[in-house]
Amino acid sequence: MLILVGMVVVLGSVVVGYTMHGGNLAVLMQINEYIVIGGAAFGALLVGNKPSVVKGVFTQSLALLKPNPYGHQAFRELLQVLYEIFYAARKDGLVGIENHVEEPEKSELFQRYPTFYRNRQAMAFLSDTLKVLLTGAVDDHHLSEILELDLEKQHHEALQVSQALARLADALPGFGIVAAVLGVIITMGKIGGAAAEVGQSVAAALVGTFLGVLLAYGVVGPLSQAIAGRVKAEEAYMACIRTALLSFARGDPPITSVEFARRNIEPEDRPSFAELEDLTRRRGKAA
Repeated sequence: MLILVGMVVVLGSVVVGYTMHGGNLAVLMQINEYIVIGGAAFGALLVGNKPSVVKGVFTQSLALLKPNPYGHQAFRELLQVLYEIFYAARKDGLVGIENHVEEPEKSELFQRYPTFYRNRQAMAFLSDTLKVLLTGAVDDHHLSEILELDLEKQHHEALQVSQALARLADALPGFGIVAAVLGVIITMGKIGGAAAEVGQSVAAALVGTFLGVLLAYGVVGPLSQAIAGRVKAEEAYMACIRTALLSFARGDPPITSVEFARRNIEPEDRPSFAELEDLTRRRGKAA
């Protein structure tokens, strides 16, 4: 919702300021300029990126209309999942969680936590690492390297959409100039005509420059930053899992492993220690 509010503020401020100066909105409706800039921008996006990134530009932009999935409640639920799976592993041995990690999509434990269960990437990351621990053939420092490498690759892939939009934002002013130059070329053919007609042609050409700059710094650039912010939040979520796994792998009790994970969460989204105690007490009573 905040994304829509910001876009309305940006475009509304431009339109209101323009009309306050006596500007005619009809002059800005130069469909040919929109086609030149929009078509060139979309073509450049297709040329410079693989299909999954192009698709991600649209899907992730639309996803910004929904609340950030990595908020306080998501981290609270994550700590519950981590504690419960570690508790089961400590109580029954790693073999006791084999059914959960071999087929995580069918796990009743994971299904009890819908936010985590819908995040297939996080669920696979946790399950795959626990499978590695089941083999018993990985040292702590090797496990740390494996997890770090995995998260690094995931982060690199997740940033591709944001980076594609950032490059597009850098290119849009140039496409605006292209549209303006084409308009000036057309205007040159009207030099011998009426002054009013030449003026309208020049105004139409300048709309291209205006549109390119506005889209770059008022729309596409902010979208790129917003998507990058979501990627950062997802990275923090995955790092929380990594911290807990490393702690559990070196033999720490479940509550200690989850506390390490809790301390790795940004203070704004971090559940309190009282909340952590509450979820562990409820798990103990259930057991």
